[in-house]
Amino acid sequence: MPAKSQAQQKAAGAALSAKRGETKVSDLKGPSKSMYKSMSEKELDDLAATKRKGKPEHKSES
Repeated sequence: MPAKSQAQQKAAGAALSAKRGETKVSDLKGPSKSMYKSMSEKELDDLAATKRKGKPEHKSES
């Protein structure tokens, strides 16, 4: 499942880093913290691997 925005991709990357023990879980905030708790390392890897080019910074609400 590819990320829908750059913000989602960045949050997945932060959560993945914590899952792998590269950063502290206590450093996570907001969406990355909930992603860390609810998603597997494989799911996070899929989201974080999405290319940013052509993606909006944030997904529109419409």
